[in-house]
Amino acid sequence: MAISNIRYGEGVTKEIGMDLQNLGARRVCLMTDKNLSQLPPVNAVLNSLAKYGINFQMYDNVRVEPTDQSFLDAVKFAKKGEFDVYVAVGGGSVIDTCKAANLYASSPTSDFLDYVNAPIGKGKPVTVPLKPLIAVPTTAGTGSETTGVAIFDFKQLKVKTGIASRAIKPTLGIIDPLHTLSMPERIVANSGFDVLCHALESYTALPYNMRSPCPSNPINRPAYQGSNPISDVWALHALRIVAKYLKRAIRNPEDREARANMHLASAFAGIGFGNAGVHLCHGMSYPISGLVKTYKPKDYNVDHSLVPHGLSVVLTSPAVFTFTAQIHPERHLEAAEILGADIRTARIKDAGFILADTLRKFLFDLNVDDGLAAIGYSITDIPALVKGTLPQERVTKLSPRPQTEEDLSALFEASMKLY
Repeated sequence: MAISNIRYGEGVTKEIGMDLQNLGARRVCLMTDKNLSQLPPVNAVLNSLAKYGINFQMYDNVRVEPTDQSFLDAVKFAKKGEFDVYVAVGGGSVIDTCKAANLYASSPTSDFLDYVNAPIGKGKPVTVPLKPLIAVPTTAGTGSETTGVAIFDFKQLKVKTGIASRAIKPTLGIIDPLHTLSMPERIVANSGFDVLCHALESYTALPYNMRSPCPSNPINRPAYQGSNPISDVWALHALRIVAKYLKRAIRNPEDREARANMHLASAFAGIGFGNAGVHLCHGMSYPISGLVKTYKPKDYNVDHSLVPHGLSVVLTSPAVFTFTAQIHPERHLEAAEILGADIRTARIKDAGFILADTLRKFLFDLNVDDGLAAIGYSITDIPALVKGTLPQERVTKLSPRPQTEEDLSALFEASMKLY
């Protein structure tokens, strides 16, 4: 198990200046995005840095749903600044960008593809020492403050991929629930769907002792180990919080209890999937995001088309869990019960259908787009979506049930319409 140190509590952001002082920071890189740079979470960090006399430079050009080019722009800034500590204030896009900037500035002679996941990149292990990174998440979704994963769109192939190494996980995650109060409704929803799928996928992933072959050296052991007894605890706990609080957090921005609990659930699910991994919902989501045409979601202040990560993940979830439930159906049934299904008379062989129906009702209640067709895709796009899923072996091989190209085609087709 590998996780970041976590500090939780309302207002704990004010301590970050002291943390940087304690680290002996001389040149701090503060990363965020253009929208957040004007909002309370960044102001809270800036106030603490000023109070403790911290020398810093701010990079606010992070792209929402980063690309290889936006990563490289941040890397260029990091190399030029010669920073000794990094601070990321934002959602997964900001934290992941900061992880990449820290990595490549610490390994300046490396080619960009050296650390990118195979088969797209070389997937080399990270052996260089990195600088400390403090992550201050402002969304309740990615759990990036706890993980050694950084995701981006690889524009040349029109597909999402990433970097996965325990070495890039933040040194400290500061989880301050006050920061979630500025999140608009659809961002709360889509971030929450990411938490939901992190929990479901890590709990139903291929068990850790069924992965093969065993790495010849521990340094080659992947960050994603498969479902395991420790990750299971975190995944189930996160799922229970989602079931209780996500709808409340979306519908009422003043519901501090709900938003605070979803902020914690994001970290809990991050601890779970950051070690167990995710599988088909995430593997299939990467081309859904990468091949986006004209879709622009409500509440996202961006100048480019995008499918929010959490939405791209959850739209395939009913089809995926119908498919995977043939393996470990009892886990799928348990998840359905946590999400509100009455399973007293359920047959174990119906576990996938029950979980899928439970998810459809959950999504319908929250006004989620009616499948991939509603965000601009059609049957004719399926070959390209399948082609974009095939390189995602890092996660697809953690599906408890192996899949063929024909299986993936059928899953995309079944996800065109949800209701």
